[in-house]
Amino acid sequence: MRSLLSGYYGKGNGGDEALLATLLQMLPSHVTPVVLSGNPQQTRDRYNVEAYDRMSPLAVLQALRSCDALIWGGGSLIQDVTSTISPFYYGGLMALAQSMGLKTIAWAQGIGPLVRPQTRWLAKRNFAGCTKVSVRDRASAALLSDWQIPHIVAPDPVWALAAKPVPAIWDLPRPRVAVTLRKHPQLTEVRLANIIHALVAFQKATQTFIILLPFQKSEDLEIAQAIQPHLADVSQILSLEDPQILKGVFRDVEMVIGMRLHSLIMAAAEGCRCFALSYDPKVNRLMEDLSMPGWNLVNLPDDTNVITQNWLECYANTEAISPTKIQSLVEGALIHRKLLSEVLH
Repeated sequence: MRSLLSGYYGKGNGGDEALLATLLQMLPSHVTPVVLSGNPQQTRDRYNVEAYDRMSPLAVLQALRSCDALIWGGGSLIQDVTSTISPFYYGGLMALAQSMGLKTIAWAQGIGPLVRPQTRWLAKRNFAGCTKVSVRDRASAALLSDWQIPHIVAPDPVWALAAKPVPAIWDLPRPRVAVTLRKHPQLTEVRLANIIHALVAFQKATQTFIILLPFQKSEDLEIAQAIQPHLADVSQILSLEDPQILKGVFRDVEMVIGMRLHSLIMAAAEGCRCFALSYDPKVNRLMEDLSMPGWNLVNLPDDTNVITQNWLECYANTEAISPTKIQSLVEGALIHRKLLSEVLH
């Protein structure tokens, strides 16, 4: 059986690559994966799979014709806030696959925000036509319930991604704190300056080594490079491509200060303390589910001492989530694997 995997793959985003790696890990052994990618050669080399250019209509059509199923592979694909094109691309692909008679799976989706009536209509129609649907959070499940679409809700699959050790980190001084920031309109110059000021004070107070971890070079590296000179001898930028190695970083750090959803999931899964800086409802949902300390970026205090004190409190007194809770979330995430087995037989 051949299955076409569609997501934000091959675009250098650590979270989406982690979803692809987990999906490949969870596919039944008799299924041959075919991946639509922004960088097909890199995807072929990294995962040893067939891959085609996601933006080539001819390649996409040929891939669809050669497959028995289409999987929308995880993450916030169906939203119209960061991209108005995104829901139409994925929605059009799903509608085409359904019209061709392929089994279609919406897998581990985080749906929304959907602010435009036409994208809501398209999303409802696409999800209604799916053979099976799984979502990763309660808000997405509530939306599907409103639309009366059967679905399964389970934790994000990346909870269950197998981590790999990171030799590049072993020679860096301990204790270590990771920082994962990304470009975003809410991360204004003033807020970034306040975060840098607070981070310098936090580092001095804790004598930690700061690891600046870009999850997507195009969005994150510039910010890491802006921070690094302020922590010249006590920080390092670590650019890692393999999502399993990226997850492995968090085994060797004490705490993460993170904007990226999957940096917080990976860190929590590896028993690391987390402090969230939220720019999106999906991060708020994770904060609520795990009672994770943090702020919405728009509410970031103007007083940098308050920021530093909150980070120090998290570093000194916040417990990482318990191994029992981690195991429960990992087992919950494996429900997404069970759904694949049920449909792809």
